[in-house]
Amino acid sequence: MIVSRERGAARGISVVVVDDSAFMRKAIQTMLEKDPEIRVVATGKNGAEGLELIRQHNPDVITLDIEMPQMDGLTALKRIMMENPKPVLMISSLTTEGAEATLKAMELGAVDFIPKQLSKVSLDIIKIEEQLRAKVKEIARRRFRPPVPARGAVARLSVASYAGSAAVPAPEAAPVVRPAGSPVRDVVAIGVSTGGPPAVQKVLSALPKDFPAAILIAQHMPAAFTGPFAKRLDGVCDITVKEAEDGERLTPGVAYVSPGGKHLGIDQKVSRINVRVMTEPADALYKPSANVLMSSVGEGVGRRALGVILTGMGSDGMEGMKILKARGGRALAQNDQSCVVYGMPKAVVDAGLADEVLDIDDMAGAILANLYKR
Repeated sequence: MIVSRERGAARGISVVVVDDSAFMRKAIQTMLEKDPEIRVVATGKNGAEGLELIRQHNPDVITLDIEMPQMDGLTALKRIMMENPKPVLMISSLTTEGAEATLKAMELGAVDFIPKQLSKVSLDIIKIEEQLRAKVKEIARRRFRPPVPARGAVARLSVASYAGSAAVPAPEAAPVVRPAGSPVRDVVAIGVSTGGPPAVQKVLSALPKDFPAAILIAQHMPAAFTGPFAKRLDGVCDITVKEAEDGERLTPGVAYVSPGGKHLGIDQKVSRINVRVMTEPADALYKPSANVLMSSVGEGVGRRALGVILTGMGSDGMEGMKILKARGGRALAQNDQSCVVYGMPKAVVDAGLADEVLDIDDMAGAILANLYKR
């Protein structure tokens, strides 16, 4: 049954909730409407009903389940993005299958996801309450940018193209010329949160196979998601992407994704740098924490570090970036216009820490160029 309210009854941020579970529909509505700025204007039990409600109410935000009868969430999402693009939050189960479907949804245009805790007898949905409201409010405030396909082959960069012998083939970006000599930075630390998976994919998929630095990534993401996330990236990137393992050697041309629920850092040895996967600090607000990553990389390699802060809520990464910059490293931040949520990059920019502020389409080229900047 479609449950709908008159548009005039809505106030503040309007939301349509689509889920095949009556319990989930009611739970999500109850949680959202604890905030007086949010109003659920309609709920539907499958993708087909959801599309009808979205056409009728033109909501500010949509929450969308993945597994539903008649029309599933991915099919509905494709239709939404074709007909009338809106910010969509996926409601995802914490399983490998749920992770893979959610990552596919974000490729199709969903802005982010909320995990629902599954057990054999209950849905521990209450744990996501504050996160759900915060994400709905943040993405509703933003001007939604419909997904743009990656530049694909024209976005592929090579070290040779930065040697002055050829311009970057992507027409939107100005050519970047690599200074002569060897790179002066060989460790890149990336901190990212809300809206991160598509942004990270866009950056990493544009890097060349011979990328001359190692990359460490702290993406706010549940433990069940980070393995599939790394595997998916590895399948579309020329560089190697893997979930980080404690104690392995840091290698150029490899990107290490922090396991969810743990922190990522480095351990500088005499002749090598090892990856560190840590449980401390246990009281960190986020696990993985961009602050922990940035400070570890800054303290470990100093001026050889390049810190990158991409889309995300809050200010995680800013304090760690202070340490990285104080040790001689450089910092890049994603710009307001291309972020799903301009929180983490804004904190770095407002603190005066960013050496460059860039559109996500230009970030891969800037990362490569900054490895050579003294």
